[in-house]
Amino acid sequence: MIDWKSINEEGLLAPTMAKDFPNLPVVKSEGLFYVGVDGRKYLDFTSGIATENTGHRHPRVIAAIKDQVDHLVHGPIGIINYESIITLAKKMKAVLPEPLDCFFFGNSGAEAIEGAVKLARHVTKRPYVVSFLGGFHGRTMGALSLTTSKSKYRRNLPVGANMTYQLPYAQISETPLGYNHDEYWSRHVEKDFERLFNHQVAPDEVAAVILEPVLGEGGYVIPPKAWLQKIREICDREGILLIFDEVQTGFGRTGDWFAANRFGVTPDIMAIAKGIASGLPLSATVASQELMEQWAIGSHSTTFGGNPVACAAACATIDVLRDEGLVENARMLGDYALNKLIALQEKHPAIGTVRGIGLMLGIEIVHPETGEPNGKGLMNILEKCLDKGVIFYLSGNKGEVIRMMPPLTIDKEHLDLGISLLEEAVTEYEIESNLGVYR
Repeated sequence: MIDWKSINEEGLLAPTMAKDFPNLPVVKSEGLFYVGVDGRKYLDFTSGIATENTGHRHPRVIAAIKDQVDHLVHGPIGIINYESIITLAKKMKAVLPEPLDCFFFGNSGAEAIEGAVKLARHVTKRPYVVSFLGGFHGRTMGALSLTTSKSKYRRNLPVGANMTYQLPYAQISETPLGYNHDEYWSRHVEKDFERLFNHQVAPDEVAAVILEPVLGEGGYVIPPKAWLQKIREICDREGILLIFDEVQTGFGRTGDWFAANRFGVTPDIMAIAKGIASGLPLSATVASQELMEQWAIGSHSTTFGGNPVACAAACATIDVLRDEGLVENARMLGDYALNKLIALQEKHPAIGTVRGIGLMLGIEIVHPETGEPNGKGLMNILEKCLDKGVIFYLSGNKGEVIRMMPPLTIDKEHLDLGISLLEEAVTEYEIESNLGVYR
C-alpha cells in the first residue's frame, strides 16, 4: 500500500514532474472523471492536457486496445508491417486537409516537431527556422530551441538558439484602438518578417516557419485569421515551408478536426499528437507524399513510433470522434462555454480577458487594480476548484491563464457544473482578497 502523503519525500520520482499541479493520487478514470484514492470523483476539465478528447477510457477505444494486444503488441515499423498503422494512415488522410497525406509516426509531440524540422531542413537544404514568442513546441533539444513560452525551460541549456529566430505572436488584446484586428496584424507580421530578412537572416536561408495556430502553453491565444493567412503568403513568396504545431489543437479540440481548417490555412507540414490516441503515446509528422519522398531513406527512423496498440487506439479514436459527433459538439459547446465565461468576466474583477475556440478556453486571472497577470491568485483559485471536485490547469507566461479543456464528450450539464464551481472558487478568492465580487 503506497503512502501517498510521503511519496514525494522518498525522492523516487523526479520533482520536475512529480510535484506539478495538482499531483492528485487517483485509482481510476471513467468518462469525464478521475477517481481519487479516497473514492472521491473529480470532474476533469484537463483531458490529460488535451489528450483524452474522447473522455477517459472510452469503451470503443478500450475494446480496440484489448483486441490489438491479443494479436500484436510491438512493431517496429519497417522491420515488420501491420494492419493498424496502415488503417490509421488511411483514416488520418480522410480527416486532414489536402495535400497532407503521408505520415511518419512517433511517440510524442516533441518527436513530431523534431521530425517536421528535420524534414523541412532536408528538403529545402536551408539551415534556419523561425518560430514565434509564446510558442511551446516541446522540451527535446531541437524542439526547445523553438520554444519560448517560458524562459525557464531554456535555462542552463544550450539549445541551438543560433539556428532559430523568433517573431512576436499576434495578440488581439494589443490591437490599438480604432484598428481592425485582421488589417493591423496582417501588416504587423509583414513588417516583422521584413525586418527579420533585412537585418538578421536572408529568406533563402530559412527552411521553415513554425507556429501553433492557437497558443497552448503560451496562454490559449487565438490569432486573427488574416495574420495566419499573411504568414502563409510570405512563406509561399520566399520558398519557405510552413509548419503547424497542432499537437494540442488537433482532433476536434478547436471545433474542427484541425485548427488549420478553422483558419482556412493549410501548412506544408503538420505535427500532431495528444488527442490522436486517447491517452496512448503516439504522434505523427505529416506532409504531402511529394515532400516526404525527398526525405532520404534511413535519415529518420524510430523503434517504438507507430506502435500497433497505439495505432489501434487512434483508429478507434477517430471513429468515435466522427460517429458520436464530438467535433461538432466541441464547436457548439465551446461557443456556449465562451459566452458563459464572458458573463463571468463581466462580474468578477479577478478575471481579465477570456478567449476560446471550440473546447479550448482560456481565463486570464489578473490583479484588478493593475490588470497585471496574477499567477499566485490563479493557483489559489485552482486549489479551491480542486477542493470542490473539478480540475483545471494553468498556462501563460506567468501562469496566469486557466486552461479549460474538457473532454469533447462533455454535455451541457457537466459543462455548467464545472463553470459554476469555477465561479464559486473565483468568488471566494475575491472575498478573501477584499476585491469585491461584482464590478
